[in-house]
This record gives sequence, structure tokens and C-alpha cells, in this order.
Amino acid sequence: MVLTKTPICDFGKKAENFQLKSTNNELITLDKIRGKKGTLIMFICNHCPYVKAIIKDIVKDTSLLKTEGINSVAIMSNDTINYPDDSFNKMIEFSKKNKFSFPYLIDETQEIAKKFGAVCTPDFFGYNNQLELQYRGRMRELKDLKPVKEGESELFLAMKLISKTGKGPRNQIPSMGCNIKWVN
Repeated sequence: MVLTKTPICDFGKKAENFQLKSTNNELITLDKIRGKKGTLIMFICNHCPYVKAIIKDIVKDTSLLKTEGINSVAIMSNDTINYPDDSFNKMIEFSKKNKFSFPYLIDETQEIAKKFGAVCTPDFFGYNNQLELQYRGRMRELKDLKPVKEGESELFLAMKLISKTGKGPRNQIPSMGCNIKWVN
């Protein structure tokens, strides 16, 4: 595990299109999951301790964001040969166990992670209704893989702001987690 932080938000950068298979065996595209007021694209995986530490928050926040007109999707881009805990079957188990209400997609070629510039899990990309990047920060502060405080997460507050104004907060603290496991 290599601790990696996300780069600073590249405000206005357009979302990359994709067509990936979900754990429900559907082909999902950006247009299909796009929200009326915004779209949250998350790069996560099953085995990362940083993802596991916030997975309940992710599920809760994405459900609340749906009521704000923001749709969410998670993409798993890790090398599944060397990291079998991230296999497609394990993704199905992980999404069921955690009651995902959003599509969980596999990026087998890692092409989509590279197009987005994703570097770690979790890596959050918050877009406005024009699919312009407005948030690339963390969900919340963690200490020893435990949330520092309860209440609304930084991610939720940022996405709610985006749904209302089309703009994300200027000050963002990078997300951090395990580096994406690239195929050699």
C-alpha cells in the first residue's frame, strides 16, 4: 500500500466519457448516470483500508445527494490479477454487502482511470450539471482510519454547493488512499 494524495482540482475540466460493465451486468455510460444538477464519479476498490473506513459514509452521502439531483457512480480500476480481492465477483459481493444504490463499474483496461487522471482509492471527481469538474477533495478527515468528526462530510457539502450554484468550494483538501494498482 502506497499512501497517495489526489492533485488539486482542475476546475472546469470536462468529464471523460466511458462505457463500463456494472456489477449488475449492465453497460453504463456517463450519459446514462449523469445527474440533473451534478455527477459524482468515484474511483474505489474493495480491499483498500481507506475506502473501507468511509464506505458507510459513501453509501449514505450518495443517497442524500440523489435527493439534491446528483447521481453517483463508482469505478474500480485496480489490477485484479495481482489483487484478487478486487475481482469482479468480489466487487459484486462488496456492493451487495454495503448496499450500494449507485452503479459499481469495472475498468478492466484501466483506460478510464488514466483518462480521468485517477491516482488513488478513494479518488472523488465532482462535476456540475455541465460536466465541469468542481471538486477533487476528500470525503472527510480520518485519523487512524477513523472519521475525526461526525456530521456532513466535506464531499457532501461540496456536492450540495455544486447542485445549488454549479461551482465547487475554492479550498479543497486532497483525498488520500492507496495508490491505484496499475497493470505492469
